[in-house]
Amino acid sequence: MKLLETIKFEDGKFANLELHQNRMNKSQKELFGCENKIDLVSELDMFLAKSQATYINHKIYKCRIVYSKTIQNIELLPYSSLSIKSLKIVNDDSINYNFKFENRERINQLFAKRKNSDEILIVKNGLITDTSFCNILFFNGKKWLTPEKPLLKGIQRQFLINNEIIETANISPYDIHNFTKARLVNAMIGFEDMLDISIAEIQNE
Repeated sequence: MKLLETIKFEDGKFANLELHQNRMNKSQKELFGCENKIDLVSELDMFLAKSQATYINHKIYKCRIVYSKTIQNIELLPYSSLSIKSLKIVNDDSINYNFKFENRERINQLFAKRKNSDEILIVKNGLITDTSFCNILFFNGKKWLTPEKPLLKGIQRQFLINNEIIETANISPYDIHNFTKARLVNAMIGFEDMLDISIAEIQNE
């Protein structure tokens, strides 16, 4: 069983390392019973020191870490922003992705059901969770809300909660019409990037 951690690398700095470290520690302890925590800062420093690549300061890179009981691979990949304008609601009451597994087979199967939409919005047990790779936020004209029970508690989502920028709530597909817009966030896509989607572009299954 392998896990992934994706970290934003920009202008020579890794974003939200403490939150990433905490999630890795928690995942290792719960899945593998590990008590010896990975020192993420040291591992990344050693990786950069050994790397022969030149990282351009004004560009954004995706740091992709594969690990289980120990880190198995680290790589830095150039990152390109995505354009997502529409979502297709898909239902799956049995999906489980509470850890960031490398195996995304079930999510990929659901993504294949998007039809003419750019991305999917997964509903589990009647409640909205996540898209295939992002947490979702909804704006009601006064505040931003995010699902109380996402498939995966993302790093950017946690950062926004910690800083009281968003709040959590149970949100069903029937609630969507109460919002003015939706916004996608993940470790690579910040709140300030404003990856917004019109409510009219969220289609039922």
